[in-house]
Amino acid sequence: MMFSVIFSTYNSPDWMEKTLWGLHYQTFQDFEIIIADDGSTEETKQRIENFERESQRKVKHVWQPDEGFQKTRILNKALLAAEGDYIVFTDGDCIMRNDFLAVHNHYREAGYFLSGGYFKLPMSTSKAITRDDIAHGRPFELDWLLANGLTKNHKTMKLTAKGWRAKLLNALTPTNASWNGHNVSAWKADIFAVNGFDERMQYGGEDRELGERMFNRGIKSKQIRYSAVCVHLDHARGYVTQEMRDKNHVIRLSTKSEKKVWTPFGIQKA
Repeated sequence: MMFSVIFSTYNSPDWMEKTLWGLHYQTFQDFEIIIADDGSTEETKQRIENFERESQRKVKHVWQPDEGFQKTRILNKALLAAEGDYIVFTDGDCIMRNDFLAVHNHYREAGYFLSGGYFKLPMSTSKAITRDDIAHGRPFELDWLLANGLTKNHKTMKLTAKGWRAKLLNALTPTNASWNGHNVSAWKADIFAVNGFDERMQYGGEDRELGERMFNRGIKSKQIRYSAVCVHLDHARGYVTQEMRDKNHVIRLSTKSEKKVWTPFGIQKA
């Protein structure tokens, strides 16, 4: 059974390349890469082609014209291009530890989606990471991170917990096992059964609304926050407006209160 790994990007070729190399060095290798590109310029396409040459991997580059923040729309297009039975989502500003996909493979189960988190890095650390660092796992070594701009805090447990400790923290964390677009996986059939992402939604909970419809349909979630580890590269969010957040909030309230399992604004249009 093949995985389809989908991640979104928009005019962030440096960060996207780091995401790609994080995928390249995974211990679990039965997957395809699909980039959901929300209108990037030609440079992103060139960087993808460079990666394909250097890695000897094929990447599916699903692109749409730039019409503002339309992540949900491009994610649905990427889902239509997916050939795997199981879908793993992340973002083009995240680097996965080399066992990331192996963890998703280990915990996947019928009737569930898997919910992970990320560890945020400061800009100086984000910029310092090279392909060689990714190949050798340095972005997940606390000493290396501290030497490259990170300030130590209690959240570094996300990077250092392994084995029984990670399982214990997964069980004890107060964080809900929600649909987090940067680190989540599900069976493709379950995603299509709720019609994918609601394309009315822009930034602000747009990922979680899909998970809420899956909950309404009876799909449960598993917490793998401390087991499936990825780091998040710093960046600005100039595309975010309060209007987007307010609109999304109204849609999510409707999904919850009316226990909706289907959106007419998804993969299949009403």
